[in-house]
Amino acid sequence: MKAEGYSALHEFWINLRGIPNHVYRAMFRGGPPKTDRTRSSFIFGNVFLHLHSVRTHLWSLRWSTTMGLGIMTTAAFLITLVTGILLMFYYKPYPDVAYQSIKDIHFIVPTGRFMRNIHRWAANVMVVAVILHMARAFYTASYRKPREFNWFIGWGLLVTTLGLSFTGYLLPWDQLAYWAITIGANIAQSPREITDALGITAWADIGGLQREILLGSDKVGEEALIRFYLLHVMILPLTLVMLMAVHFWRIRKDGGLAKPANADELVGQEAKEFYPVFTDAPTKTYHLAAVVKGKTPAVGSGPEHTVPSMPHLFYAELGVLMLTTLICVGLAFVSDAPLKELANPLVPENPAKAPWYFLGLQEIVSFSAFMGGIGIPMLCVIGLGLIPFLDREKEGTGEWFGGPGGRKLVKWSVVVGFAASILVEAFAIKFGWLREWFPDIPQLFHHVHQSRNCLDGDLRGLFDMGRSKIQLDSCRCTGPVYVLSMRFHCVDRDRYIFPRAELGFLLVAV
Repeated sequence: MKAEGYSALHEFWINLRGIPNHVYRAMFRGGPPKTDRTRSSFIFGNVFLHLHSVRTHLWSLRWSTTMGLGIMTTAAFLITLVTGILLMFYYKPYPDVAYQSIKDIHFIVPTGRFMRNIHRWAANVMVVAVILHMARAFYTASYRKPREFNWFIGWGLLVTTLGLSFTGYLLPWDQLAYWAITIGANIAQSPREITDALGITAWADIGGLQREILLGSDKVGEEALIRFYLLHVMILPLTLVMLMAVHFWRIRKDGGLAKPANADELVGQEAKEFYPVFTDAPTKTYHLAAVVKGKTPAVGSGPEHTVPSMPHLFYAELGVLMLTTLICVGLAFVSDAPLKELANPLVPENPAKAPWYFLGLQEIVSFSAFMGGIGIPMLCVIGLGLIPFLDREKEGTGEWFGGPGGRKLVKWSVVVGFAASILVEAFAIKFGWLREWFPDIPQLFHHVHQSRNCLDGDLRGLFDMGRSKIQLDSCRCTGPVYVLSMRFHCVDRDRYIFPRAELGFLLVAV
């Protein structure tokens, strides 16, 4: 409608100039969050923040309650997500060009090296933070009822995070990545130790199936790189996002962060500043025909000892986000992401190294691929999952080392952790595994592709050392490569004193 005294063109110009103001008011309908009501609306009406409760208990805002580890994990994931998307513009997931594209990112693309360094360090920070976050949940007993299911979700987040980091290991397609994934693929094949011993490999080759699913072939090649790439940039990130959404939602539905039973008393005098809602002498009724008391943690709790999540919790989360960014950027300045020579299937990396968080398992793998790669990790995973159902104590929930057995738990967890690691190593060294217990059982069949020089050098030298009895089933030469089918019968226990370099080579050969 044309305003009086103005032409249509002039009115159009006035409306055009007012667009920014109208857009702002359309986005932020409640205005600046200056009161408790508008602050609550800010949280409740935001698609990204509505997973938060509109009010947060003062106990949950204490730095010592969580140390911000959950938010740090989320922040590290967001940093890897952003930097990973930027790297995807230049990365080519094909073996003949993948390494060169990483070199282009590292040396030619403006800020490419910096982005790759941040991506690498944020991934490591994420692994450290998620492990510490689970440790925090354990030592504060935050897995107890009604949070058992959320402990499972956290367990899934830990496994997915390790999977994300591991699948990204192959993408540079350098020597370190290629041979580390070769070891990982052979670990996936390790259940064949069991099926061979049972004589059912011909009907149920679980290990071979796992290896083929992982690599898409019988070797680390183009199919493996495509699969790892898809897992790293699509499947696992989507899985992680879904698990995180459920994790955050469950925290809210389970009554927020776990708190001690006397949390209101522990927060001290600050609570007196806030108005009570449930009193002993109510002065009015809501005229309800009946009131049914539910069973959720929110029943019976009011806003006493709470503050609006905006700005208190929101600002705290922003602070952790900035601190995480600062750590990742600082590390990216002082340390470059590694990039070794182009992957060469004919020349094993010496020594082949798994990612740092798998180095302990790699040492066990040197004695038994099955126990290091499948057996012990499965025991740990099952043990973690059973914790909420084995712990029947109720005191000390939400409090660091709380309850009558809290301090003892810390001491015993340290003692049992170290003792179990030493016992596992000692058992493997002293008694070995299936190959030592039943030396005549069929063992793994392996196809080794080695160059003439390599066979005449390291592998031949390994044969001559006499530390392992290796039965050659067949040998054929195809061009510059020997293809060997062999059985390993490692009957000499001295093999356990192999230097890591030889162990790495032996594993690579396997």
